[in-house]
Amino acid sequence: MKSDEIKKAALKYFSIHGYEGTSLSQIAEEVGIRKQSIYSHFKGKDDLFLSVLMDAKEMELSSYVEYFKMMRNSDPEETLYGFLEEMIKMFQEVESLKFWLRMGFFPPTHLYNEIQKETDDLQVQQEALMEEIFRSWLSEGALNTGNARTLTLAYSGVIVAIMVELVYADNRERVAEKLAASWSIFWRGISK
Repeated sequence: MKSDEIKKAALKYFSIHGYEGTSLSQIAEEVGIRKQSIYSHFKGKDDLFLSVLMDAKEMELSSYVEYFKMMRNSDPEETLYGFLEEMIKMFQEVESLKFWLRMGFFPPTHLYNEIQKETDDLQVQQEALMEEIFRSWLSEGALNTGNARTLTLAYSGVIVAIMVELVYADNRERVAEKLAASWSIFWRGISK
């Protein structure tokens, strides 16, 4: 299906060059079609970009849900730390996550409100899932104390710190150092 091929090429170029640095001509050439053919699948560059963004959002959410569903009955430390490691690995290997994070931090100005709406929605869904999991661990006595909302927000803070490091520095040693420091303080605060 040509629209999927177009989106795959667009994902590649938007991830590498950003919105402004990507042209429909580059995308068309990558797919082996003429630029005008893109318009039979998408209204224009903005429509293509937002379609790629929505696919990336869905992939991010589904990977989040799948991971925590799979690890639901595991040890909290293993689950939470493992997710941070998985997120780092995915950023290095999964193009759509790189795209999602970079566009969240560096959105095209004219699409800022639409992108912000989608990032806010994703965050609400992820936090609802985490809050449910923390509530479960607290009721089981697997964690020290606190309320599920506070634990969720604190863990989200650790995730964001790692994301910022991945997007801005992309230095493996620095990411590992930040992960170790953030994790040791976070885990000491919530573990039994």
